[in-house]
Amino acid sequence: MASAFRLAARRQSIPVQIGPVTVGGDAPVVVQSMTNTDTADVESTVRQVAALARAGSELVRITVDREESAAAVPHIRERLDAAGVDVPLVGDFHYIGHKLLTDYPACAEALAKYRINPGNVGFREKRDRQFATMIEVAMQYDKPVRIGVNWGSLDQEVLARMMDANSKAASPKSGDEITNEAMVVSAVESAQLAEELGLPANRIILSCKVSAVQSLIAVYGDLAARCNYALHLGLTEAGMGSKGIVASTAALAVLLQQGIGDTIRVSLTPEPGGDRAQEVIVAQQILQTMGLRSFMPLVTACPGCGRTTSTLFQKLAGEIQDYIRDRMPVWATTFEGVETMNVAVMGCIVNGPGESKHADIGISLPGTGEDPAAPVFIDGRKAMTLRGPNLASDFRGIVEDYVEKRYPRRDPGTAAEPLAATSA
Repeated sequence: MASAFRLAARRQSIPVQIGPVTVGGDAPVVVQSMTNTDTADVESTVRQVAALARAGSELVRITVDREESAAAVPHIRERLDAAGVDVPLVGDFHYIGHKLLTDYPACAEALAKYRINPGNVGFREKRDRQFATMIEVAMQYDKPVRIGVNWGSLDQEVLARMMDANSKAASPKSGDEITNEAMVVSAVESAQLAEELGLPANRIILSCKVSAVQSLIAVYGDLAARCNYALHLGLTEAGMGSKGIVASTAALAVLLQQGIGDTIRVSLTPEPGGDRAQEVIVAQQILQTMGLRSFMPLVTACPGCGRTTSTLFQKLAGEIQDYIRDRMPVWATTFEGVETMNVAVMGCIVNGPGESKHADIGISLPGTGEDPAAPVFIDGRKAMTLRGPNLASDFRGIVEDYVEKRYPRRDPGTAAEPLAATSA
């Protein structure tokens, strides 16, 4: 039976080309991330950009906050190109972006996109002039821009103007409502100004980032209704660990379900020394579990209960996930569509056979007190039963054989989806 729940039709935005990556239009939702290295440290930044790209980040943003950072950008691009890492670099500018882009033309040329925050591009009479300078540089080098509004650095003149008008209204809105609306107005007015200066709409992406889930949903719903620019989604600070993952998933899933969003970032705060690529993996998992894109074969495993006091299925599920992760770099360049494969590793007879039949390939391990046999299902049919101490290696061999027979060999030069660093 077909599900009654379907994704809303994708909002039709104006596509923007960023190097080899298309954002918006009919293109898949793009995953991006941001380094947390000092950009002036070329070696560290190159290393992290490459790691994020390997994890599947299709755009990587770097901070360009001072002269040393701007001077380093072309060297970072050269080192990445020499290493075969062609991921587009996005320059994140605040306060003095106009000066850095004009004083360091090699930086302006090396970047694939500029991120401009209208809340701190300049103040009072300098604001429009400095904003115009950045837009003119973007046009000179044919670069797209993301006009990224952030509630922590909202344009105070826009906010004051709207607060003043609200105070005179017959039915004033709450302060939070006006702040949310001011963010949308700031983004749209800035984009319109950029177009008046000559930057075409197909070189503009907008974002309005907040940290609260419900506010983000409300802001982007309003923003999507007011324009057809491509939209970048993400909480501005999601948080650490499970809190950050849950908050990002809750917010982005609602918007993506509504057809809103052309590119996403999951802004996780890493543990000290933690892997920055985790935010890429989470973004990929959000898109894949919603059925929007495929990056890595999915492994379904039951959570365990009193019927599964043996840890056999847990160990096998982990081994299969590790095996798929290790094999994917080879599979992805050899077999077309392998990233869509579903594998089930189940722990007992209650749901094991049923879940295994729904997967492309699945195994139902014996639960407590069950016969020590593990039926294997391939494409919905029972294919064989495994027994004995080599069950794990036998099943890995079956998975490898399935990939070889099920997925056509990829034509040389055909691009695959970027790979996640771990199983989705």
